[in-house]
Amino acid sequence: MEIFFSGSIRGGRDDVDLYAELIDFLEQHGTVLTEHVGTEDVEAEQADVGLTDGDIHDQDVAWLRQADVVVAEVTKPSLGVGYELGRAVAWEMPVLALYRPEGEHDLSAMVRGNDAIEVAEYRTVAEVEPVLEAFFERTR
Repeated sequence: MEIFFSGSIRGGRDDVDLYAELIDFLEQHGTVLTEHVGTEDVEAEQADVGLTDGDIHDQDVAWLRQADVVVAEVTKPSLGVGYELGRAVAWEMPVLALYRPEGEHDLSAMVRGNDAIEVAEYRTVAEVEPVLEAFFERTR
């Protein structure tokens, strides 16, 4: 299974360690096409290889097209994550949005109110692992 993991990059990197932990778990279920989201200095790495914003967009959309499922951590609001979710929904892909309710932002009604997006609230990675297991079982 190919998994597109989405999390905030330019919107804030406060959750990068959590993203890395989630990606480690996701890798037990398939190939995470976007494992760079869990890398601390992802923007510097992209600049080092000369990726323009257009390159990043095209690469991410190609990975999204290639993926079987989308798992997004949506606690930290991000325009890019919202864009990716919208594309995934339009392409009728299975989408699971992970949200920690103790965060400083409420989850967007555009995510929570969309029947095509499954939303799972959690507090720890251990707590969300069974939800992820069930999601992958349903989408195989």
